[in-house]
Amino acid sequence: MAEVLHEVPARALAVYAHPDDPEVSCGGTLATWSAAGCAVLVVVAAAGDKGSSDPGAVPAELARRRADETRAAAAVLGAEVELLGHLDGTLDAVAGLRGELVGCIRRWRPDAVVCPDPTAVFFGDAYVNHADHRAIGWAALDAVAPASSSPHYFPERGPAHQVSTVLLSGTLEPDVVIDVGGAIDAKVEALFRHASQLAPDAADWLGDFVRARAADEGKRAGVACAEAFRRLRLAR
Repeated sequence: MAEVLHEVPARALAVYAHPDDPEVSCGGTLATWSAAGCAVLVVVAAAGDKGSSDPGAVPAELARRRADETRAAAAVLGAEVELLGHLDGTLDAVAGLRGELVGCIRRWRPDAVVCPDPTAVFFGDAYVNHADHRAIGWAALDAVAPASSSPHYFPERGPAHQVSTVLLSGTLEPDVVIDVGGAIDAKVEALFRHASQLAPDAADWLGDFVRARAADEGKRAGVACAEAFRRLRLAR
């Protein structure tokens, strides 16, 4: 069975690609930590300008709407938010992305970083992980180890900082879970803040779907509701 992590970091940083990715991937964890006194910063790298199936949607207007949704969702989780504003689908080509994330880490100085597992590519035979998810995962890992902890990488980004723990979401190799039973309602509420991404009938099924998925993850460790991660321990 997976280990249940009970320790709450003093400061945490969540790094994700698109505006609703943090809520989907670790919203319950962030809300749980925040409620316990953790200072949480959510960094979203891409603007969400391509997040619509409507060919008539105006990308700049969509990006502005999604920025507002991201701020509203972060408020529900009890987190601060920083938007980097890169175009969707380009994160693998953003030359300065690692340096930007090093700057975020050194300013926020988190004990724990949460980000996507970039090694998770194929989920069954029907889904290929988005290139932006993989790109931000690698960029975050490279920013954490070794760049942010070494004063000779990006010295203009501030004094070095060592992150203790990284939790990788969306992983095919989970080994720890966070009990989010007290925060599952906050996760659902935060997801509903991303109205531009919801189907017209989302109110009929989304909450039940999120709770059922959390219940399935909880079975890994014998808790009612959980989010699962692969843990990296970089400082002990």
